[in-house]
Amino acid sequence: MIYFDNSATTKPYDEVINAFVKISTQFFANPSSLHDLGGQVEELLKQARLQIASLLQVKSNEIFFTSGGTEGNNLAIKGTALQYASRGKHIIISGIEHASVYETCEQLKSLGYKITYLSVDSNGQVNVEDLESAITEETILVSIMHVNNEIGAIQPIEEIGSILKNYPKVLFHVDHVQGFGKVPLDLYKANIDLCTISAHKFHGLKGNGLLFKRDGIRISPLLTGGSQEGKLRSGTENTGGIVTMAKAMRMIEDKRKEKGAELLQIRDYLVEQLGQIPQVQLNTKPSVSAPHIINFSVVGLRGEVIVHALEKEKVYVSTTSACSSKQRKLSRTLLSTGVPESLAEGAVRISLSYDNTMDEAKVFIQTLQQILEKLNMVMRDSK
Repeated sequence: MIYFDNSATTKPYDEVINAFVKISTQFFANPSSLHDLGGQVEELLKQARLQIASLLQVKSNEIFFTSGGTEGNNLAIKGTALQYASRGKHIIISGIEHASVYETCEQLKSLGYKITYLSVDSNGQVNVEDLESAITEETILVSIMHVNNEIGAIQPIEEIGSILKNYPKVLFHVDHVQGFGKVPLDLYKANIDLCTISAHKFHGLKGNGLLFKRDGIRISPLLTGGSQEGKLRSGTENTGGIVTMAKAMRMIEDKRKEKGAELLQIRDYLVEQLGQIPQVQLNTKPSVSAPHIINFSVVGLRGEVIVHALEKEKVYVSTTSACSSKQRKLSRTLLSTGVPESLAEGAVRISLSYDNTMDEAKVFIQTLQQILEKLNMVMRDSK
């Protein structure tokens, strides 16, 4: 099996699974309980928070545990919208944000908020001058993803953060779900107020994530009812998931330092080989993209046909974001970068992990070429 769909989700590390089982069986108590076992669990959460804060080089009281990227993005955006509605109701995002940002803003728009959707260039990047021009007296939030989940485009986060220093009433949220463990980001240096991370994108477990909230920033909670997470996110903590998220974060950072260059070599090989197939058009611009995502289109074929043909050979890729792939809609991201509808229909996404190898990449290219030959032959015969 060749698994090239790591942006959808990653396989949990064995160490993560083993630690989760141990914690869930030995430290199952509620961390809010007064007894000693509850205190032990509370200490585990405290240590996990400290470890994660150290990895992100932030304060431990700036880490808030969530159920993942979607909740984190909703909490950051809606929490800001609720907290600062009296200050203004204008939010700026890019037109290629993940659905959990885009649809959240669409919902807020129906509630009277004004949303500015910044266009992107053919690389999939926003223009910082356009962003600054869009800021008004009513603007309360700018939300820009670090790494696009479909084409891998890296946004100029530090540059945007530098500009927003001139607008202290505007909060800056970054969806860092696809970037963490692949493209380093200094949260303080980039002047980020809110940042979302999800565990299952770096070999942790689904249903776990975190929101970084800069010290001193206030947002309204979406879930109330308890005092957990500083009253920002009520609900009994998922101890096993949180502790193993910290473990996965440590492991992925070690892998990045150890295998980052190798991952880039695999990506570059795939890009080069795909570029030599006449029927293939690359939608990812490697010079401005993360090292683990490649998006390409096959002229004359639908992406889902290619995905299923590869699946029969036990090679797993995707078309667009896993959150929207079954809706069979053309990619909003690809159309925003100027990719024609006819090519957007043939889009395929490869997403790598540090566990993938060059041998797998070579097998993938061979398999893809064989599949294209077969599919083209079937199309010719049917005419």
